[in-house]
Amino acid sequence: MTDNDFPYLHGFSDTEQARLRKQARLFEPTLFADIDFTASRHLLEVGCGVAAQSEILLRRFPDLRITGVDLNARQLESARAHMAGLPWLEQRWEAHQADAANLPFEPRSFDGAFLCWILEHVPSPAQVLGEVRRVLTPGAPVYISEVMNASFLVDPYSPNLWRYWMAFNDFQIDSHGDPFVGAKLGNLLLAGGFRDVTTQVKTIHLDNRDPARRKAMFADWEELLLSAADQLIAAGKVDAATVEGMRAEFAQVQRDPDAVFFYSFVQARAVVY
Repeated sequence: MTDNDFPYLHGFSDTEQARLRKQARLFEPTLFADIDFTASRHLLEVGCGVAAQSEILLRRFPDLRITGVDLNARQLESARAHMAGLPWLEQRWEAHQADAANLPFEPRSFDGAFLCWILEHVPSPAQVLGEVRRVLTPGAPVYISEVMNASFLVDPYSPNLWRYWMAFNDFQIDSHGDPFVGAKLGNLLLAGGFRDVTTQVKTIHLDNRDPARRKAMFADWEELLLSAADQLIAAGKVDAATVEGMRAEFAQVQRDPDAVFFYSFVQARAVVY
């Protein structure tokens, strides 16, 4: 597979790349609460994208060095430019353009692996996990965070948003991705020969207890969904009226003093033996 073949429904615009960094910071308290790479020294990050998660990992684990891989050259260009502006990360991060299903590394090259929001986009998660296992040393921990899009809920009820969300998921399935892969991580890891497999359902539930974060999450989610609008319209999954209706509903939800945002994802941990 080449980067031109990669069915990434959000696109690779500068706006989307900036959104990925904002999203990483928004999700950080929930996503990283139980991740522990203190015993690792050389980490493989599969699907490093614009290095939004790389920066967080290096900040949280000061003894860590990361080698990232991503299929898309434009994402890697953005990642390198961003990381070059952070001199405290010098010599601790590098990235390669590579297919996650065919990693360009020798067996037992890394003592940890991190995958976040990547398996939802690939046609064969099992093949990717097989490659990850191949390049890890015995005892190396693997942390994988993945979507479970059936969990998404916004209140007040927003019918255009709901229709768009269903079309969004259908498009990903048609593109050989899986918007529900998080629920399958346990089975995938066991079948791939990993051991000590555990999973956690991580929930972001925002209401009047944290209005500032709720507002930021709504804004991020609107950007995320709209990043796919042109592709969904071109594929006949939605029409322009649905997109405009969704925009209006997001504005209404953000004005509602009792709005609720709810989304769950799945985080798995496993070990290589």
